Amino acid sequence: MNIKDKCDVEVSGLIEKFLRFLEVEKGCSQNTLGSYRIDIFYFVDFLFRANRSLVTYKIFEQVSVYDFRKWLVERHRDHVNSSNARALACLRSFFRFLAQNELLNNREIEKIKTPKVVKPLPKAVDQFDIEKIFAAILEVQKVEWKAKRDLALLTLIYGCGLRISEALSVTKNSLQDSQTLVVTGKGKKQRMVPLLPIIKKRIEDYFCACPFKIEQDSGIFIGNKGKIYTRYDFDKLIRKIRIMLGLSDTVTIHSFRHSFATHLLEAGVDLRSIQDLLGHENLSTTQRYTKIDKSRLLSVYEKFQRR
Repeated sequence: MNIKDKCDVEVSGLIEKFLRFLEVEKGCSQNTLGSYRIDIFYFVDFLFRANRSLVTYKIFEQVSVYDFRKWLVERHRDHVNSSNARALACLRSFFRFLAQNELLNNREIEKIKTPKVVKPLPKAVDQFDIEKIFAAILEVQKVEWKAKRDLALLTLIYGCGLRISEALSVTKNSLQDSQTLVVTGKGKKQRMVPLLPIIKKRIEDYFCACPFKIEQDSGIFIGNKGKIYTRYDFDKLIRKIRIMLGLSDTVTIHSFRHSFATHLLEAGVDLRSIQDLLGHENLSTTQRYTKIDKSRLLSVYEKFQRR
């Protein structure tokens, strides 16, 4: 996927300026930058096919509301509403950035309404299944230090409610305070979360077993041949275990962060505290977990009624 094969140097330069702005000014993660790059590429590809030529500054300048609607119609064939809404938001941000910085003025995208998206409720993993997954790591990972690494990583995600990117970014320096962990989340915003004894124990066990030197200021989780452990590698392990145990497709790396929030709510922790621990900017994001708890209570009540 090379965007330079679809547009000229000037358009390619505008795209790179926007992505650099997102990374430096907005502090977007590499995952977010990757998603934005892909969304813009597919729009450029759409224009490339529509015009049967390299996309130029002039083509960008003349894109109409009709073109944006045609692009969305094409996407509807094989993309869900949430994906289309995200892609539209990406392009809207891109064209606003160009206009605000006097790089290109085209406001046609502002006439497009965002597709309605119903946010699915976060899916938590049952505590019993979490214990089975921890046990399965020891069965699947035959190399001792790798098993201890994956146990430590999953315990860190579930025990602190971290995103996978946040967990993989944890350094020895950030662990110097044995009671708390300072986490850098979305937008480079920092928050403090408590470190439970079991988390510290599993990280220490991993440190003792790891055959590679772990630097003070780099990620503590190491992959094969001393390279950085990636989200892809850990996701592959979780998928393998999920299939092996016959668990739902909703059991993903991110579902353990949801489990952290859901289980705290069930234990009576207030929403504001959970919001701070998760690093949610808006309380409304955290409030989705109250719907999960209500659903669980209704389910339990219905079972009781059938007795």
